Amino acid sequence: MQPLRLPAQLYRQFDADAARAVPGEGYGGWHTIDVELAPRHTALVVMHAWDCGAPHEFPGWRRAVEYTPRATKILAEVFPPLLAAVRSSPLPVFHVVGGGKDYYSHLPGYRRALQLAGSSPTPAQVPPDPVGHQLQRRRTAQGSPGAHNTADIAAGFARLNFALAARPVGEEGVAENGEQLAALCRAQGVNHLIYVGFAINWCLLMSPGGMVDMARHGCLCSTIREATTAVENRETAREEREKQQALWRVSVEFGLVFALADFLKAIR
Repeated sequence: MQPLRLPAQLYRQFDADAARAVPGEGYGGWHTIDVELAPRHTALVVMHAWDCGAPHEFPGWRRAVEYTPRATKILAEVFPPLLAAVRSSPLPVFHVVGGGKDYYSHLPGYRRALQLAGSSPTPAQVPPDPVGHQLQRRRTAQGSPGAHNTADIAAGFARLNFALAARPVGEEGVAENGEQLAALCRAQGVNHLIYVGFAINWCLLMSPGGMVDMARHGCLCSTIREATTAVENRETAREEREKQQALWRVSVEFGLVFALADFLKAIR
């Protein structure tokens, strides 16, 4: 099977210039290179692409998670052509689930991942103490997500499900942690994962089955710029600067950044 050729973006994190007042301003920054993808060893990973309900159903969730409108737009406009193209190509599609609700264990792709990986041990917990509990409660109430929003968020997660545009098809692999995703990768000879879903600076990096997990399993972890968004804050939301920072992190630590049009052209 012939390699797929397409442009990819990398951040040139060199050379710091000691002669400058700010040495890091000597870095080369973003640049485009031509790369090859091996279809037999590359998979699209759809992670945490959830149906979060209509805005009026869980208003507290929307107050704490400002990126939902952007994610909804991506699910409507980007996911249908992207998934249709990948499913018509040699690349497999994997799904990473989570959120604390079982909306996936009935799927054949999850049963296959579970059989391949076996049982995954729960990380041993450090014993809590009363002061620690108090600190966590204060963080929830005064930091994120705000005490007045927690009931809506809990209600939303209680009915969590795949977004319509992101539901697994047939026997596509479904994993709830890095061990299961790695088992799917080994079974199908995959070592390059291209992540889409929500959010690039949060779950796609840090949650079970995200890039941190899979880099430890030896996988290259990339993303498609238009197929994700980020958790933003008051100071960054207007310009989506946290997304830009996360794409930089993907480039310097985990893999490559692709443009949607280039990726679609290559796999078609």
